[in-house]
Amino acid sequence: MYRQETITPYTTGDKAAQVEQMFDNIAPTYDQLNHRLSWDIDRRWRRKAIRQLEPHAPREILDIATGTGDFAILSAEMLRPVRLVGVDISEGMMDIGRQKVKAKGLDGVVSFEREDCTHLSYPDNTFDAVTAAFGIRNFADLDAGLREMCRVLRKGGHLSIVELTSPVAFPMKQLFHIYSHTVLPLYGRLISRDQSAYSYLTRTIEAFPQGEQMVGILTKAGFSEVGFRRLTFGICTMYFATK
Repeated sequence: MYRQETITPYTTGDKAAQVEQMFDNIAPTYDQLNHRLSWDIDRRWRRKAIRQLEPHAPREILDIATGTGDFAILSAEMLRPVRLVGVDISEGMMDIGRQKVKAKGLDGVVSFEREDCTHLSYPDNTFDAVTAAFGIRNFADLDAGLREMCRVLRKGGHLSIVELTSPVAFPMKQLFHIYSHTVLPLYGRLISRDQSAYSYLTRTIEAFPQGEQMVGILTKAGFSEVGFRRLTFGICTMYFATK
């Protein structure tokens, strides 16, 4: 068990149910907070992760923990697949994603489905690419979730993940610690009115495996050619792999 799997946003119910409730609660303000709290750098991180897939031209893509669909929409625009499915446990988040997709005229390509990402309903070898942005650290069972991502990926298919991480070098490590323990939870609480959500998110960033440890976890899940790249002084890390 990894440390972040033991961290929950609330005090009652299993982790998956609590995470679903939390994201339903903060869905109306999630996009605004994400962009403001990252100074809009999160948009650049997503683009870098999608560019990892451009040489492979995936036709069918699965976006795990899709949230409000920002990564799914950008992938559809940049990669032009014939089909892109975004999955999440929070209908509140996906409802906002559906509105954005419809407004952009992408509803013929992008769809959203409620799925438990640790027990996906799709057959083996369904997708050419699997992506995830800022969501896998919320898994109640990280190993199971990554195995499922590998299972539904076709042989030779590609994985691209971006996840928030804790910087490891001075002085960014110290600065990020101050920011994530003061500004982020305070601002998140004021805007989202959920006192637990953004302190939970901070704790999962600190507890989540990263770098070389995450490479080992992805390899254990069945992926090969696993690599990673730290972005913006280590605030975010991009992982890429092949099945």
